[in-house]
Amino acid sequence: MFAVFSRNWWLLVLRGIAAVIFGVLAFVWPGITLFTLVLLFGAYAFMDGIFLIVHSISGRKEKEDWWMLLIGGIMGVIIGVITFLTPGVTTIVLLIYIAAWALAMGVLEVIAAIRLRKVLTHEILLVLSGIASIVFAFLLMLFPASGALGLVWLIGIYAIVLGIALTVLGFEVHHFGKKVGVS
Repeated sequence: MFAVFSRNWWLLVLRGIAAVIFGVLAFVWPGITLFTLVLLFGAYAFMDGIFLIVHSISGRKEKEDWWMLLIGGIMGVIIGVITFLTPGVTTIVLLIYIAAWALAMGVLEVIAAIRLRKVLTHEILLVLSGIASIVFAFLLMLFPASGALGLVWLIGIYAIVLGIALTVLGFEVHHFGKKVGVS
C-alpha cells in the first residue's frame, strides 16, 4: 500500500487541497443555501471518489488490499452522483448521506493507518484524519436539526482538518518514498 501512496502522493495532496478549499468556501459564504451546499458537497465527494479510484487501480498489482481504496472511491462517486440527482433532498437525508460517507472513509483511513504504521513515521496523521471523519459522522447523527449555518460550519471545519492532514501526509509519503526509492 505504501508504494501506491508513494507513487501517487500528489493525489493525497490534491484531495487535501480540494478539502481545504471546500472548507474555506463553507466559511466564506456562511449564508449559503442548502441547495448550493448540496452541490458543493456532491462535487467534492465525487472528485474525492475519483482520486481514490485512480489511487486504487494504479496499485492493484502491487498490493492485495488495494480494494479498500476502491471501496472508498466508489462510495464517494456514488454519494456525489446521488447528491446531484436529488438536489432537493431534505437536510436529514443529506446528513445521512454525508454521515455515511464520512463514517466509511474514517474507518477505511484508520485501517490504512494501522497497515502503514511500520512504514510511516507520522501515521498518526492518517489516524487523526480517520478519527475526524468518524467524529464528524457521529456529530451529524446526534445533531441533525442544527440548521443550515451550523451544518455549513461543521462541514467546513471537518473539510479543513481533513484537508490539512491529507496534504501533510501526501508530502510526507512523497519525501519518505524518495528516501527509500519508491517514488
